[in-house]
Amino acid sequence: MSATLIGFVVYLIVVLVAGGITYTLTKTQEDFLLAGRKLNVWVATFSERASGESSWLLLGLPATAATVGLVESWTAIGCLVGIVFAWWAVAEGLRKQTEAVGALTLPEFFAKRFGRTAVPIRLVATGIILFFYSFYLAAQFNGAGTVLDATFGIDRFTGICIGAFVIILYTMLGGFVAVAWTDFLQAIIMIGTLVVLPVVGAMELTQLPPSERHALGESVLSWTGGATGIAAFTAILSGLSWGFGYCGQPHTVTRFMSIDDPRRIGVGRIIAFLWAAPAFAGALAIGLIGAQLFDLSAMSDQQVEQLMPIMAKELLPDWLAGVFISGAIAAMMSTADSQLLVGTSAVAEDVCHKGLKMKLSHEGLVRLSRWVTVALGLGGFALAVSSDELIFQLVSYAWSGLGSSFGPAILLTLHWSKTRGEGVLAGMLTGAITTVVWSWLPANDFVHARLVSFVASGAMIVALSLALQKRAPAPPGWSGGGQ
Repeated sequence: MSATLIGFVVYLIVVLVAGGITYTLTKTQEDFLLAGRKLNVWVATFSERASGESSWLLLGLPATAATVGLVESWTAIGCLVGIVFAWWAVAEGLRKQTEAVGALTLPEFFAKRFGRTAVPIRLVATGIILFFYSFYLAAQFNGAGTVLDATFGIDRFTGICIGAFVIILYTMLGGFVAVAWTDFLQAIIMIGTLVVLPVVGAMELTQLPPSERHALGESVLSWTGGATGIAAFTAILSGLSWGFGYCGQPHTVTRFMSIDDPRRIGVGRIIAFLWAAPAFAGALAIGLIGAQLFDLSAMSDQQVEQLMPIMAKELLPDWLAGVFISGAIAAMMSTADSQLLVGTSAVAEDVCHKGLKMKLSHEGLVRLSRWVTVALGLGGFALAVSSDELIFQLVSYAWSGLGSSFGPAILLTLHWSKTRGEGVLAGMLTGAITTVVWSWLPANDFVHARLVSFVASGAMIVALSLALQKRAPAPPGWSGGGQ
């Protein structure tokens, strides 16, 4: 057995052991879904970063940077701004308000804040989460197939099976506690990969004579991808628009809800930035350096997405390559497990427990949540094995839909006292529908759905809330808006 494979197997054993250990710590529904709101800020922040940056950061973004070049720097800048803004504008308010109303999930938070529209908000929010997470989960399972194929020659289907099995098992066993602590480990491996591999790659590149390097095209070295005028502006705007999604991703904002002490959120904000800045820079560097070390013209799009594990195998000692390749699997797992948990909470807590009024004990709710986890995981697995879409494309679609459906709703609910439940409901639907429709239009190539759907959702919430406010002021006891 090679050192690379040994390192990978050890990593899988560690995360499964974590699931087994935390199984005994998960006794209530709040434990399973939010770790009892008792997470240390370091664990919560590393978990938020690992779950926020999935396999697209280690596979999809380097591949896109290698193909289109420096224009992808705007994506990294947009993401960094979005991360800091979410920690500043959402984290503390959401942590305090969800505890104040006793909400364990995002749909439940909206339902309790806007009591008159609680039922439709709960159902619509749950439906949006399940729809877009199916694509997100498929991207993560595809990431497992990509890495295992590039590293060990395991066929894509078998690789997807292995990744899905491990993730579903430890998420089902340990719930949020297992997810958070394995995310903590995964975030450390991910940042190690994204810092060390570009440095080693740059050293290798400087030792190659210019004649052996693969030249970067003129458009690759352009900050606008070779575009000029309005096309250059829209290229930059498209990259920056990734930042809009961070305020509305249920699997990342849930980390804010789990922090033990809201007063420590300022520390989390600093940790998040110090993790993200070198991580995104490293992902871009892997792509640009890899494009000069390897002949991308001889690779298919799927093979280009294997650039990171290929570089690790070629440039690093076997044991270290095994650790860093685990970083790509870690990126996939840390997002997939979080999404599984949010999907589980939406079905078990928002639909079965609160919507259908199922009378279950704490143990019964946890048991139901575990079975829902299995079912959702199998659904994501089915989509993964039947989809040929690239990881970057799947994540972009889901990111847009979730960010625009929930981002404006969260921000306005926390910071604008005139927000009405009807506006939030309409905004959610607008964000989701606009993402689906706009993504199919040729205009998406010029102004991305990530921006259009976010603006449309926010505008709908504001317009309808103001219209209802003029027609009838908020009734006594109304629970909407404000902090």
